[in-house]
Amino acid sequence: MNRINQKLAEDKKLLSLYFTAGYPSLHDTVEIIQNLEQHGVDMIEIGLPFSDPLADGPTIQESSTIALKNGMTTHLLFEQLKDIRKSVNIPLIIMGYFNPMMQYGVEAFCAKCQEIGIDGLIIPDLPVAEYHEHYQEIFEKYGLINVFLITPQTSNERIRFIDSVSNGFIYMVSSASTTGAKSTFGDTQQHYFERIEALQLKNPQIVGFGISNKDTFTQATKNTNGAIIGSAFIKHLTQNGPKGIGDFVKNIR
Repeated sequence: MNRINQKLAEDKKLLSLYFTAGYPSLHDTVEIIQNLEQHGVDMIEIGLPFSDPLADGPTIQESSTIALKNGMTTHLLFEQLKDIRKSVNIPLIIMGYFNPMMQYGVEAFCAKCQEIGIDGLIIPDLPVAEYHEHYQEIFEKYGLINVFLITPQTSNERIRFIDSVSNGFIYMVSSASTTGAKSTFGDTQQHYFERIEALQLKNPQIVGFGISNKDTFTQATKNTNGAIIGSAFIKHLTQNGPKGIGDFVKNIR
């Protein structure tokens, strides 16, 4: 069974953290992953930096720009992660845009992910219909879960289609904006969480965008299976580097 599915089967609210590979420094990637697991994070999203990250807010965009300037590439990320499964057991997901994957070769990219122990991919600019028609067989051939994003504006019909072609979890974007930390969620987000819960989808849901502290984590997971933190963690890394990750996690749950 895929590690993502194993983790989703646990009776707990999952905490997933996102960071950009190659940030703050080019070779921090493995240390950050190891520290996150040691301090009880359930899943990790490794951001593959891209020059035009449309779904990302300013904090993650800046980290992506710096990572690229540091010299991060797809080939280097795979090289950094080649022995990661000797020290890390929790699910690892690469989040990135489709262009670098196409440049690498979609099947070659998926094969490399399987080789080094990546469990899934999040590709914000790969439409679900395009995936279903052209790439689903390749992803499944290499045991990769593809995670799709939904927003408050996504229709129930489209959500049900996404649910039908998914085999891991659905990434619930908390609002229609780009990524970024918030101090609390309002009624609009809460009604959205409740609407999705009422659909009784077969795949669990994990909320991302706007989770930054214990309050927003608790709110986001009231009606869902977990939450993803990105911008707030990137800010922590900007200020502290890979050190102090334990303090950050303790402040969430």
